Amino acid sequence: MRRSMIEGQVHDKTGIENVHGKPRKVQHDFHFPHSHSVKIKQRTGARRGQQDEELAFLEAEVRAKSSETSESPKPPPHALAATLINRGVNLDPLGKWTKVGLVVYDSQVPLGATPEYQAGHYMIQGASSLLPVMALAPRPNERVLDLCSAPGGKSTHIACLMQNTGLLFCNDANKERAKAIAGNLHRSGVTNACVSVMDGRKFPGAMGGFHRVLVDAPCSGTGVISKDPQVKSAKEEKEFQQLSNLQKQLLLAGIDACAVGGHVVYSTCSVMPDENECVVQYALNKRNVKLVETGLDFGEHGFTRYRHLRFHPSVARTKRFYPHVHNMEGFFVAKLKKFDGNQGKESKETEEEDESGQDKKNLES
Repeated sequence: MRRSMIEGQVHDKTGIENVHGKPRKVQHDFHFPHSHSVKIKQRTGARRGQQDEELAFLEAEVRAKSSETSESPKPPPHALAATLINRGVNLDPLGKWTKVGLVVYDSQVPLGATPEYQAGHYMIQGASSLLPVMALAPRPNERVLDLCSAPGGKSTHIACLMQNTGLLFCNDANKERAKAIAGNLHRSGVTNACVSVMDGRKFPGAMGGFHRVLVDAPCSGTGVISKDPQVKSAKEEKEFQQLSNLQKQLLLAGIDACAVGGHVVYSTCSVMPDENECVVQYALNKRNVKLVETGLDFGEHGFTRYRHLRFHPSVARTKRFYPHVHNMEGFFVAKLKKFDGNQGKESKETEEEDESGQDKKNLES
């Protein structure tokens, strides 16, 4: 099977620093927080009045003229890297957290037009796009659903981890975007996938019983402001609310399409709590699911409280990623396990009791 990816990276405003901490200078324009809408500022404001953190996030939207590539087993990582270097591509390994990525700083050739790209040896996408698939951890011979698949970068990664076995359903509500999924799957040599065009909220009515479901939901894109500067001023209150409602419905649909004992990963490229922790909390309230560890050994814990909002203690198992902290686009990842009957409910209640007991001990000590 052939597969790879190319991805964009966000760097802080002081210059370019790669994953190994080596400074690299590039020319770029700075964007400062005064250009952000009041809503964006309010919603990204750090908890407990940490204005410095808010400022750092809002300024961390400078994007280097660079890309990253995650590789397939064919060719092996070192072989693809050597080939691209010979073509005049300046690159490095992406980082210790993944063995399938390269960060590209600049290139003498268009990365989307090389023979290797045309042959499906890599895909172009952001480093943070690897995170939800890593959390999903699909295995060979499983039934997997990518509910909001377009343009297909994560689907090709899933197929690679499944070793082109089992069955992968790649769904999107947009017919034109579904064509991009099919094109990327074909170019990457994926043979275990089907592409469907359906409103994701209705998918459980057509099919279910999946071992793993990825819900990479449509979002405000506040974690990828560097790609689309209009995000910082375009969103209004009602748009955030509409997105949050859609995300809640999609996550419930993903859970309903999942088999008992299976896992659902929810992700967005947003840093807004109402698109992340609030959505996950809604699912915990509405379905018999429990949050489990994502398996990602870096990133910040999800919020258990945000301003006036309070979330279940297990929401701390979700992961947040920020451009000014993790040198990648802003992202959120949560992993849930589906239970039958009262099993999940009982475990959540026990968890709450444990947390309450610990809080009591802390108060007494």
